[in-house]
Amino acid sequence: MSRFASRIVCALALAASVAAIAACGGSDNSSSSTTSSAGAATGGKLTKVKLQLQWFTQAQFGGYFAALQQGFYKDAGLDVQILEGGTDIVPQTVLAQGHADYAIAWVPKALQSREQGAGITDVGQVFQRSGTLQVSFKDKNITTAANLKGKKVGNWGFGNEFELFAGMTKAGLNPGKDVTLAQQQFDMQALLKGDIDAAQAMIYNEYAQVLEAKNPKTGQLYKPADFNEIDWNTEGTAMLQDAIWANTDKLQSDKAYQDQTVKFLTASFKGWAFCRDNPEKCRDIVVAKGSKLGASHQLWQMNEINKLVWPSPNGIGMVDKSAWDQTVKIAQSTKNADGDTVLTKAPEGLAYTNDYAQKADVALKEAGGDTTGTDFKPITVQLKAGGA
Repeated sequence: MSRFASRIVCALALAASVAAIAACGGSDNSSSSTTSSAGAATGGKLTKVKLQLQWFTQAQFGGYFAALQQGFYKDAGLDVQILEGGTDIVPQTVLAQGHADYAIAWVPKALQSREQGAGITDVGQVFQRSGTLQVSFKDKNITTAANLKGKKVGNWGFGNEFELFAGMTKAGLNPGKDVTLAQQQFDMQALLKGDIDAAQAMIYNEYAQVLEAKNPKTGQLYKPADFNEIDWNTEGTAMLQDAIWANTDKLQSDKAYQDQTVKFLTASFKGWAFCRDNPEKCRDIVVAKGSKLGASHQLWQMNEINKLVWPSPNGIGMVDKSAWDQTVKIAQSTKNADGDTVLTKAPEGLAYTNDYAQKADVALKEAGGDTTGTDFKPITVQLKAGGA
């Protein structure tokens, strides 16, 4: 075991002995933690933990795969099983039903599940920024949400569309009247074929797919200069995305689960720091795990994911209240094509807490780790045809 890993183990054992506070905004009572499972971090029996992803294996989840492959979870006394997601899997539901111990989900979708009765809490806000874009060919002259007027606009639906709808509403457009909405598949074929004027894309996935496609006019791959992108962070309608969700009841009553959550977050955050500092190695880990798209695509994705995570000014996993409040406001006020909002009221109870992430960050810093990534600099990635 490396010196840094040894220090992490000691820090984890120390963190497990600190009282775990499970409250947010004063709306719930505190819960204390004991050292009941601290022995696992020092060579005892490993605790089995299941993590449910929200999509297929890819670099979007690189930090968790790195924590597994590099032995960070094992060092923390955890035997972690990563459950792959898919089109028919709702991670927060898997968590709420007790089939996983933690889950990765976008904040608005998870809050909607909470409003419907799911007992889940955001304990680690890994993504600090939104990765959603609206992409169009340069000749369409779509550079802001206002330019979507009169255009055929693709979106995925299923709760992925609210940044787009909020952006159009903010620009003074009526999404039901001023644009033609098109149901978009989870790819960019409709845009590339000219069936829609603007397509929804994640900067780390679908946007890369257009750059991995050949321009029939040149025979070469498309370039960023061939497209315009609307960035919802710039437009002011971004919503929080990938977060680590935990079981609310257990956070408030199960001391071993409280300890486990600190350990799980500490090891996971260490995995994300590893991917920040070693993007090519994390790419290799994800590809070896069976990613559907190839090495150049996964390196692009890892690089773009790092930009969403780092820097984390308050420490990785910490919820920024202003970003949370903006997400909740949009979720309550923005209507989709059917006239429905994500939320009918503000979240109640323990919707999020920074207490566990804060303890994890302290453990990492005590072991010499960098929890903010202030000096992070992205790399340059050369995409290949089809993401090979």
